[in-house]
Amino acid sequence: MEIIFVLIAISLVVAGGFLAAFFWAVKAGQYDDDYTPAIRILFDDKPVTEEADKALDSESITDN
Repeated sequence: MEIIFVLIAISLVVAGGFLAAFFWAVKAGQYDDDYTPAIRILFDDKPVTEEADKALDSESITDN
């Protein structure tokens, strides 16, 4: 029966260590922006000028 109390105490210490490591990682900024750098290349398009916008509008009208 004593071994159960020892194992529970050890597991609580290990869980506390993982919780402390998680809070340290959050405070250090490890989880700030995980997703955007992977898809940033998709957003690097050149801005559309008015001339190109008008050309696109006229193409869409003639296609219908």
